[in-house]
Amino acid sequence: MLRVGLIGFGFMGRMHFDNYVRLMEEGYPLQLAAICDVQIERLKNGKADGNMATERDVYDLSAFRLYDKIENMLESEELDMVDITLPTPLHADIACQMLERGLHVLCEKPAARRSADAFRMAETAKRTGKKLMIGQCLRFWPAYEFLKECVEDGRYGQVKAGYFYRGSGAPKGWFLDREMGGGCLLDMHVHDADIIHWLFGKPEKVSTLGRNVIPGSGYDIVSTNYSYGDGKVLNAQADWTLEGDYEFEMTYRVNFERGNLLFARNEVKVNPQDEPGFVAELSPDSGYYRQIRYFADAIVHDRPIEVCTPESAAGTLEIIEAEQLSADRGGAWVEPARS
Repeated sequence: MLRVGLIGFGFMGRMHFDNYVRLMEEGYPLQLAAICDVQIERLKNGKADGNMATERDVYDLSAFRLYDKIENMLESEELDMVDITLPTPLHADIACQMLERGLHVLCEKPAARRSADAFRMAETAKRTGKKLMIGQCLRFWPAYEFLKECVEDGRYGQVKAGYFYRGSGAPKGWFLDREMGGGCLLDMHVHDADIIHWLFGKPEKVSTLGRNVIPGSGYDIVSTNYSYGDGKVLNAQADWTLEGDYEFEMTYRVNFERGNLLFARNEVKVNPQDEPGFVAELSPDSGYYRQIRYFADAIVHDRPIEVCTPESAAGTLEIIEAEQLSADRGGAWVEPARS
């Protein structure tokens, strides 16, 4: 039985909680043994704010042991892994501490506030022999997995162009502190930057335009062009300022030599050049569920982490840092670091 401690019970903590409950209900050999948050007494009776809906408004946590200090949880529980869903600046130090204590670590994206800390996390995992995975959930999202398959097997030829987009209203709290949250670039846009990195490798250079609308938040509207040696035209945009009834949207359009894919409204339309178009058959499971199950399977069956290595997630932060510098320079082309 894999015993899990969930550290953080805000919006993403609840999203992960929902999927641990589902796994337990399905009979997976996993137990969510404890939940820890410095504000657990307040959070357990309150509604989480986020740009996607969680399963419940108010959570009944009476079946779980609750802690307001990580050390108290570790002293009282025999855990195999922890799941960290805390504010971004806390990820690196706590993840490294947990790895040093012999625990496997699933850590919510982004890996850390800066790429150097993300590489420190990766090195600690390698040295301790414990598994570490960053929750770049789109790598496990069926619509993006299907795109990855099409890119890799070449069924429609080479990619000529691609456009990736996500948008919502602004988050709340610490996310709007540029130094803590990194703005829209690091919180929201990092998903699509990571997908581009996963699909095509690190770009040779990036050019980003950014706009600040929300005081103190950093860039909250961004658009990035990615340059590759083969000349493919790639762009990713994100927007935190879509208020009213807009809610949340994520889409992509990728053009191949012999067809194109369009992901919108939770379905992927495939448009081959010489045959009728069709809607791809995809798993109904979310990327959150599938990433947690993948990581649990890796521990239970002692398999290596391959879909989202910590080094790859750290490399995505190097891309984001280049985008930040480009935006600060008014869209100048910047080469990402290559660690």
